[in-house]
Amino acid sequence: MYSFCLLVLAVAVVTLYYRQAAAQSQGVSWGSSGNEVNRVQDRLSQWGYYTGSLDGYYGYETYRAVQDFQRNNGIEPDGIVGDNTLGAMGLSSQSAAPAVSRGAATDQGEVSLLAQVIEGEAANEPYLGKVAVGAVIANRTKSASFPHTISGVIFQDFAFESISNGQAYRPVTSESVEAAQSALAGYDPTGGALFFWNP
Repeated sequence: MYSFCLLVLAVAVVTLYYRQAAAQSQGVSWGSSGNEVNRVQDRLSQWGYYTGSLDGYYGYETYRAVQDFQRNNGIEPDGIVGDNTLGAMGLSSQSAAPAVSRGAATDQGEVSLLAQVIEGEAANEPYLGKVAVGAVIANRTKSASFPHTISGVIFQDFAFESISNGQAYRPVTSESVEAAQSALAGYDPTGGALFFWNP
């Protein structure tokens, strides 16, 4: 009898482990808790979708905020924060994120996010103007006066008009993607500027 109970317990533990692993690979959803949920709540709160407490628990208010965000961004409003939703928020999955960030682009998500802002801020500018916008953002990640990540700089309150007015969310051109890649590779036509101005 003892062996049978031990076998049942072992099967239950293994089943629970694999269910949790499968849930984590599917994204953040109702009932999840922890730092990843807190990051999602914080971002949704910054944009006015979420008004609850930043408690790191994915409950009804978080679910509704995620669905509203997904609807407004052309994502299936399933309430699950998977890779597409994280990308639209300018966040990357913590499981895919590097352990240490020095402010440089670490994944394609940061290149895409930077390209979105370049498109929103400088769509009608020549290539050099687009690279300059990207360089200013990259330069800010190296300054003690700004956040040290691309997404942190971009989503800093009132930093970029194209974020607040939605222009950054229009379709991105290949030229903006190339400009983002060049800026993140170190090309800086601004000479280290932290701000840009277009007369």
